[in-house]
Amino acid sequence: MKKKDMLWGLFVALAVALFLSPFASSWPDGLEWVAEGHGFLGKGEGIPVLASPLPDYIFPGIPNDMLATSLAGILGTLIVFGLGYGVACLLKRRNS
Repeated sequence: MKKKDMLWGLFVALAVALFLSPFASSWPDGLEWVAEGHGFLGKGEGIPVLASPLPDYIFPGIPNDMLATSLAGILGTLIVFGLGYGVACLLKRRNS
């Protein structure tokens, strides 16, 4: 893949995180809705194996919820991109 194409993909993902993530639905997703309807939603909660750095997409210290959600989306996108790029580089070296 060309670096130019990869950077465009990153740019689009960051734009989605910045502009569309604040408008995500606050309603529960399908799995959460079914678990709540059948009364076992609380049974799945416990001590997490890894603590989330940004639980519920809230960026600490930012009072505006929409801005905090956008920043959390951007940070998450950059982290996932960085991890994916790192794994791809390791696999490329291994195959060379």
